[in-house]
Amino acid sequence: MTIPDDVMERAYQGKCTKEDAMLLLEGGPFELFKLADDLRALAVGDVVTYVANRNIYITNKCIGNCGFCAYRTNKGYILSVEEILAKAEEAWKAGAVEVCIQGGYTPEADMEFYLEIIESLKAEFPDLCTHAFSPMEVNYAAGISGMSVEEALGKLKKSGLDSLTGTSAEVLSDRVRKIICPNKINTRQWVDTIKTAHKAGISTNATLMYGHVETLEERLDHIFTIREIQQETGGFSELIPMSFLPYNNKIGEQMLASGKFSSTGLEDLQLLAISRVILHTHVDNIQATWVKLGKKLAHVALSCGANDLGGTLTEDQISTAAGGSNGEFVSPQEFEWMIREAGKIPIQRDTLYRHIEAREPKKGLVRNGKKQEIGSGE
Repeated sequence: MTIPDDVMERAYQGKCTKEDAMLLLEGGPFELFKLADDLRALAVGDVVTYVANRNIYITNKCIGNCGFCAYRTNKGYILSVEEILAKAEEAWKAGAVEVCIQGGYTPEADMEFYLEIIESLKAEFPDLCTHAFSPMEVNYAAGISGMSVEEALGKLKKSGLDSLTGTSAEVLSDRVRKIICPNKINTRQWVDTIKTAHKAGISTNATLMYGHVETLEERLDHIFTIREIQQETGGFSELIPMSFLPYNNKIGEQMLASGKFSSTGLEDLQLLAISRVILHTHVDNIQATWVKLGKKLAHVALSCGANDLGGTLTEDQISTAAGGSNGEFVSPQEFEWMIREAGKIPIQRDTLYRHIEAREPKKGLVRNGKKQEIGSGE
């Protein structure tokens, strides 16, 4: 298919319509990939970024009932602040610049606990970016602490939170949410929380978990909602489309029984590409998450509109619990090889997409301003 001139013109102007997006998806995929790659080059050049980070799961206890989750339990663990600091210390020692902290609907984790986590991390590791918590967690923790969401976000900002995660978005359709996560915040609450965070000066990313019960139109509506928020606040750093993993969870079991196996690789690449087109001039960074796609498909995505490979991670317990088989760690050296092999320029970034020099792993580190040597037995 030759893309019509008016569709091309709107794409380059950052004015792609839903009708345009449907037309692009119905045509030949390689024309869409070429358009997305051209727009990527205009937005960010040939630089492809990644972040050296570590996931820290503060708990696997959750009173929610999301049908896609294979990680939650009613009787699990909850880390102490000292245990969280120990994991952050390991990450800093290994050269990480970010910790990504995730929890759930957990009565023991109120806003005071979250504030203590951020304040303690910033006191011990002032240069370590804190990318933490989701709109769902903030709503729940604020509620059980007797705070408004606005007050809670203000306190998190003052405590040193660098970035709120854009997770718990799933698909921003209340029809879909009633099926896959009926106890989770609704679309309006997610949008309002994100806008409040942005207005408080807290950056967020945006996510989309697709490939389960949503329609193609609902996927597109989600991306256009992200664009609308960005036009109002300018607070999104990136979009991360994440393909659903259908193993070891209720929604996945129902799908597998009906003969459906989430999304195909071609769908994954098309969604990344159409995200680039819709968000052109609005959100510059589109992430190809290797944990969901696998390293080889993520590599191909760098020629289909994506410009970021996400994090080195050092733990992704949620994906592995749901049947993810792509591992839990990629070294910076492998990322840089992948990027160069795609004909791009590798650059390490921090949470806020500031380009930085890679940190060398350390045998000792600074905590509370004092150098501590790590013994060989640790």
